[in-house]
Amino acid sequence: MVSIICTLRDHTDELSGCAFSPSLLATCSADKTLRVYNTADFSELPFSPLSGHGYGVHCCCFSSCGSFLLSCSTDGSVIVWSSGTGEVVAVLQHPSRSPLRVCSLALDSSLVLAGACDGTVALWDFPSKTLRRCSSVSEASVVACCFSPCGQFVVTGCTNGDLKLWDVDISLLHAEKDAHDLGVTCCSAAPQLEVDGCCVEFRLASCGQDSQLKIWIVSQREGAACIMTLLHTLTSHSAPVLSCAFSSDGDLVVSGSVDKSVAIYDANLGTLLNTLKQHNRYVTAVALSPTKPWIATGSMDRTVNVWRIGDGDSRTGIYLAVNCLAAESRQTVCQGRKLPGHSRLLVADWSEQDVQTWLREEGLEELVGNFKANNIDGPELSYLNKETAAELGIESVGLRGRLLRKIEALKAEQSGSEAPDEFLCPITRELMKDPVIAADGYSYERESIESWIRGKNKTSPMTNLPLQTTLLTPNRSLKMAITRWKTSQ
Repeated sequence: MVSIICTLRDHTDELSGCAFSPSLLATCSADKTLRVYNTADFSELPFSPLSGHGYGVHCCCFSSCGSFLLSCSTDGSVIVWSSGTGEVVAVLQHPSRSPLRVCSLALDSSLVLAGACDGTVALWDFPSKTLRRCSSVSEASVVACCFSPCGQFVVTGCTNGDLKLWDVDISLLHAEKDAHDLGVTCCSAAPQLEVDGCCVEFRLASCGQDSQLKIWIVSQREGAACIMTLLHTLTSHSAPVLSCAFSSDGDLVVSGSVDKSVAIYDANLGTLLNTLKQHNRYVTAVALSPTKPWIATGSMDRTVNVWRIGDGDSRTGIYLAVNCLAAESRQTVCQGRKLPGHSRLLVADWSEQDVQTWLREEGLEELVGNFKANNIDGPELSYLNKETAAELGIESVGLRGRLLRKIEALKAEQSGSEAPDEFLCPITRELMKDPVIAADGYSYERESIESWIRGKNKTSPMTNLPLQTTLLTPNRSLKMAITRWKTSQ
């Protein structure tokens, strides 16, 4: 259950950002100010509002310890504020004074990054408040940026739709062209860094004008290039998605949209858990508390809503509540044995390496070379059939059969239902819609066997013996059985 705690109505113009520290909530607005609230009772602190920017404030964020609050503005500056007193600690000026749309502070508070309208990013050393570099990263405006959990990578998103991964010297490591059609609007990294042997990876959320929220796995193996693998594409919003953020345990991701709603997802499964509808204009900002079961949402309606997940108000309470929301979704999807291979991804999202790992886990090591030589990734694996398996050079009929059965079992596990083998077309290994009987006595999907015959294959797909005739007879009893089975699911 998600319920609203309070609505803050102090800003005089549209909200552009909000952020939590362990004990404070900060908001920023086109009215050129920031406001700071005590999360004990959401009373505004005596030194609030903070006025120092000459134009609208686009973004704000706290340092991990909560001692500092950062904000950036159209005036081309990042202001560092003391969270305890509201005093200005430093003003970091973009070298060309280009309007700044977004700023981010590394988790270890070592570096500050800001994205500008002229396509550059400025990087400062935070302890000394000195500029390290200002580099061009795009021909379009930089409207999204974040650090990886380890602080060694930087992600930027631009109005042309590209997501790019950089090292802290702003050397390009990976470019995801057209990650979001019509432009990226926000990106956020989950706080967790996973290290598995020589592989390091973290999750990234991005959203855009295409009305989609995407979750990526960013990974790098020792001595190899960085890659970004799409984990989920979330499409519950009906209009552009303007903001996104992870919970501090990485289990939830929250987004706000032009459709005036806030969506809460299970970040692991990519399932929608809740939709919040309280704002009457675009939702431009979302944030989750690192210590409380709270979500803050800011809107062009000039309000900030604070929501409670569940009934608890302790650190344990938030994650009991969060996990309660997510557990129901997991129980319905993740039953049976653990999926093999890269189990966090659908087969269609697997890379070539994921497919090769799956082969080894399924005892099909002898096929790794064939698959590697033919660049078989997840989508190719999904469409593999007896004919294409033979084209891969798998001469053994028994081995081909084992492979196809393993593939069908994998697809059935990921779809949550396992059709009887006799309901599957022997060519495509997919559930038949219009089964027909061929001269070899076997039943096939009509379209598949007709395509097989048109391809001058006058032999049986099952026996490899010549077909005496190309006449196909509808298998009505099998079609009825399939229909009954589908109805029972």
